[in-house]
Amino acid sequence: MTAVLTPAIRSRLPEVGTTIFTVMSTLAQELGAVNLGQGFPDFECDPALLDHVDTAMREGLNQYPPMTGVVPLRERVAAKIAALYGRRYDAASEITITAGATQAILTAVLCCVHPGDEVIVLEPCYDSYAPDIELAGGTVVRVPLTPGSFRPDFDKIAAALNPKTRLIIVNSPHNPSATVWTRAEMQQLAELLAPTQTLLLSDEVYEHMVFDGVAHISAASIPALAARAFVVSSFGKTYHVTGWKVGYVAAPAALTTEFRKVHQFNVFTVNTPMQHALARYMASAAPYVELPAFYQHKRDLFRAGLAQTRLKPLHTQGSYFQLVDYSAVSSLPEGEFCQWLTREVGVAAIPLAAFYAGGYEQGLARLCFAKRDATLHEALQRLQRL
Repeated sequence: MTAVLTPAIRSRLPEVGTTIFTVMSTLAQELGAVNLGQGFPDFECDPALLDHVDTAMREGLNQYPPMTGVVPLRERVAAKIAALYGRRYDAASEITITAGATQAILTAVLCCVHPGDEVIVLEPCYDSYAPDIELAGGTVVRVPLTPGSFRPDFDKIAAALNPKTRLIIVNSPHNPSATVWTRAEMQQLAELLAPTQTLLLSDEVYEHMVFDGVAHISAASIPALAARAFVVSSFGKTYHVTGWKVGYVAAPAALTTEFRKVHQFNVFTVNTPMQHALARYMASAAPYVELPAFYQHKRDLFRAGLAQTRLKPLHTQGSYFQLVDYSAVSSLPEGEFCQWLTREVGVAAIPLAAFYAGGYEQGLARLCFAKRDATLHEALQRLQRL
């Protein structure tokens, strides 16, 4: 019998393999470890939100919605941004509902980056940024955040900017470092970009997770940035429904026109009943207004427990992540330490080096505290044995 061969293809992403998040979550599941690696809650969302989904489904809202998103949800998003950040986006021409923030980021990159264009990313950064740029044919230009503080280094950003720079991606509150950009830093970015044609992708998926009275400064709140920015956020992060994969992009009409050209062909639209449910749920601002206090409780609980371990927590201003310095425990490289921690201690973490191209060892690991208090207590009991 003649063998049937599968034709070979040339990979569009030859350097991409199984992500560290999949590796660590799989290992945690195999070993029964407490998974503080991947950033998703292990608690349920508000039952009222589920009731809205059920109602929408039973009302027959189960067919294709508009490509741009259902009108009530886009209007709610526009109203929220206006109330919080002072910029009124037109719901019809400047707000698009997306299949999560990851699709939003990819679509924003694909709509504006061409072969030969350069895109600045600030490392450490979310792992989808560079592959998105490569899929668009662009060149990734990596600028490090300041080691230790993870603040932006504007001299290095300025040195990276040139006429080929099409886009810069900024993430605040920041994953994985849990830092939050100040208004002065956002203003400085605006001044730096002002004489250029560089666009901004502002990844703000953790916008409602800020602590100790720190304010989230959205690109939407800085007119000079808003005029050139795709502002991305996530209902999944805000409402504890990461598996729903619903997000949005706010951008000036001219940018939104190009964004939607790509959006309509890479996903077209987003599931209908969830959109209507979210729109109805957003009639109250309380769930996102109260979110900082909700997560600050978890951060404080977790940090108080870490104080009883040999892990040293770094400062956490926002997001639901905590970096820890493990130098008092081990001299292993970060990846090996996280594997060891999962196998021997029963707690899964993510090496910070995974957020850098080629890795950059600082003796730091990322833990997620978006978990039930009981889960955090169990993880802390195990970590206290170190």
